[in-house]
Parts: sequence; structure tokens; C-alpha cells
Amino acid sequence: MLEEIHEECGVIGIFNGENISRNIAMGLYALQHRGQESAGIAITAGDKIRVRKSMGLVSALLREHNVDELTGFAGIGHARYSTTGSSTLANAQPILVSCKWGHIAVVHNGNITNAPDLRAEMEANGHIFQTTSDSEILLHEIARTPAANLSEAIKKAVSKFTGSFCLILLTVDTMYVARDGFGIRPLAMARMGKSWCIASETCAFDLLGANYVRDIQPGELLTINKDGIHSEQFTKKDRKAHCIFEYIYFARPDSKIFEQSCDKIRRKMGKQLASECPVDADIVIPVPDSSTTAALGYAQASGIRFEIGLLRNHYVGRTFIDPTQNVREQKVKLKFNPIEGVLKNKRVCVVEDSIVRGTTLKILCRMLRNAGALEVHIRIASPPVTSPCFYGMDFPSPGELAASSMTPLEIAKMLGVESLGYLSVDGMKACTGQPADYCAACFDGVYPDFTGNDSTKTRCG
Repeated sequence: MLEEIHEECGVIGIFNGENISRNIAMGLYALQHRGQESAGIAITAGDKIRVRKSMGLVSALLREHNVDELTGFAGIGHARYSTTGSSTLANAQPILVSCKWGHIAVVHNGNITNAPDLRAEMEANGHIFQTTSDSEILLHEIARTPAANLSEAIKKAVSKFTGSFCLILLTVDTMYVARDGFGIRPLAMARMGKSWCIASETCAFDLLGANYVRDIQPGELLTINKDGIHSEQFTKKDRKAHCIFEYIYFARPDSKIFEQSCDKIRRKMGKQLASECPVDADIVIPVPDSSTTAALGYAQASGIRFEIGLLRNHYVGRTFIDPTQNVREQKVKLKFNPIEGVLKNKRVCVVEDSIVRGTTLKILCRMLRNAGALEVHIRIASPPVTSPCFYGMDFPSPGELAASSMTPLEIAKMLGVESLGYLSVDGMKACTGQPADYCAACFDGVYPDFTGNDSTKTRCG
């Protein structure tokens, strides 16, 4: 994808077993695509919880800290991307507090839509916050909730939250796992020998050699301790509302997301796109890497030859961007290079997963022309993005979304291409096999739990 949409975070937890800190770090490597701003680990050995955090990638965490010194029998980890709030170490997770329930560390993926109201009420009552993260509000709510035990406090607290959340909480002897009632963000459980593993995506289990057991259910609170695991339901909604953008862009294709293969769903979307938006072209090329699977599906269904027409450079960061030049154009040229031998004198069908603003795709289309493409046809493996997301995606404001103010024909003219085609909302949902179980609010404006939040940006977990 050219204009990167950021999903907030990746979370992981492991209870019981050996080399806990090392295994959590390895799991975070597999979840790195979900957040590159900061990374952190919390480990308990039964007496206290120790936390190590760093700004940047998981590799920076391992470079700055000897995580092997964090010995213990349980731990949690986090890879963070924030959409609001400061990009500082204070906002990095896990967040550790001490309260009436003892020491609690938390990692969180999602967006609590009523967090601003809860925070304002807490501050008015004298609460002091050290971060700008939703996750600290979660901990304050749990700490102040009257209950007979921590499990009851967690159930009462999370029942007050609206929006999306996947939580893993760690005390000195117990791990708690909670997921919002709509199941908006993915969260799964696996078994690795005597260990229980929790992660945002199953690709983390593959790296660790853990065996997928099941998804954490919407509205479920799972308690894991030396006595085993205990599951209970803290809320029940009338429907599921899984984020369909996980299939389109966020998740790795090798992950099982919402109990289905992401690769298979993404490939179905490409095939459905070919059925809905055929084109006369010589080759089909993806915008690597997130569009590759959909492009394969499009090529298979259309019978048009699949080619690699763009080479992606995975090793360019912000360091080499010259602020005196066209920054956006530099980024595109540093990230992608057309392969002239593939494109020259060809009618090219370019499969992309989505269009946000369209400004960087316009630059790429010009690059394809300069490499000798006779025609450029754009096919988008999702519907037009017309609405903001309140559940954890970093979309620009509605006015910045290309499809909110322009027709497909107008966008095609802006891009300078022969044609532009989108996957339909119904066609996209049908590819999941369970269309009623998915949230597509960014495409159709239908929110599963609209709270009146007029924010156009989501908050960091």
C-alpha cells in the first residue's frame, strides 16, 4: 500500500514455560507490521513485574536491553503505533501501575471511543495521568472499581468501555485477557507445550512453534494462572463486527484472522474484483507487498498474466528524505522502482488494496508511464473509503479522503489513468462467507456501536 494506514498495535502474552522474555520478543518480531513506534516487554517471576521499553522497532528493544535477564514464568509484549498522543517512551507499553490490587501491567490494541469522557471525569476527581494513552485510563478504571477481587473489577471496568479493545493484563501471578463485545480487532490463543500463548495474529504462533487453539471470543474474559484457564462472558452483543480491513491490508497473509485464512480471503477479493471490474490488459501487477495476494487472485480469475512490475525497497526510512524537495515523491521513488523490461509497451492492470488520498498513487502511475507502460488501469481490492474509523485505524479526516469528494471517474482523471475500478461492498463482504459478522463502516458509514464521537482520528491503545 502506498498511503499507509496504520493500525494501532500488536499484543502478545505467554503464561508458563521457559525463555519467556526471548519468546515474547520473537513473537513481537512477527507482529512488527502492526506497530513500529515503540516496543516493550513485561515479565513476572512471582514477586514483582519488570518492564523494559524502547522507542522504535523490536530490534531497538533488544539492542538497548538484555531481555534475557528478565527471567520469569509469564509475560506480555507490545508493538505500538499511535495516531494521537506523544510519540514518547512514557506512552510506550506495557504500562505498569501499583494499586489496591497490587502491581498490574497492561498491553492494549484498539480504540476506546469514550476514553476522552472517562479521562475528563477522572481528572475532575483528582486522577493524575502520566501518559496520553487510552491504556492508562483502563488501568485507572480498574483500580477505582469496587469489587471483591481483581477479576470482578476487570469485568465491571471493561463493561463501561465503548469502541474496540484487546487487552492482556499481567499481575505477579495471573494473566487476564479481554476482548470487546463486537470482536472488532483480532486476538487468538495457542498452546506451546505447557505454555499458553495469546497474540493479535497467528503468525506469531508460527514463529514460536505454538499450535493455534481458538480465537478469544467477543466479550470474553480469560483468566490464566497456575490452576489453569477460566473463561467467562462479561458482555454479549447482538452481532459480531470484525474489522474487514484486517483482511484488506493490516494482517499478514500467513495469519489466521477471525478464524479464517487471511491469504484465502484476500485472494477471493482479488477474484471477485476481476469479476466485477474486468479489463483488457497484457499484465497484472501488484503494489507490493500488501496487494500481492489480491493481484494473484485477480490474475487467476481474469486469465491475465501476473508479473512483478514494481520492486519495493524495504530498507529505506525517513533519514534520506530531503525536506527541500518534493517529500511525497521522494518517498514513492525510494520505496518503489518500476521494472522497465516488464512494463514497456504493455497495457498494465495495477492492483492496489485501497485508495486513501490518492496523491502518492498518482506519482506511482506517472512512474509507470515513464517506464514505458502504454496504458495504466487501476483496480482496487476494496470499496471507496468514504468515512472515518473510530475503532483503531489512522484514517485522515473525511475531507481528505479522495472518495468522499470525488467520483471514481474524477479520481481516475486525477490519477491520470485509463480506468479505475473498485470492489463493491457486497462483493467484499461476500468473500468472508459471513457478511453479517464484519464492520465495513469506513466504506458504508454503518457503525456497529456509534457513540457520537466526532473525532476524525483514533487514539492510541
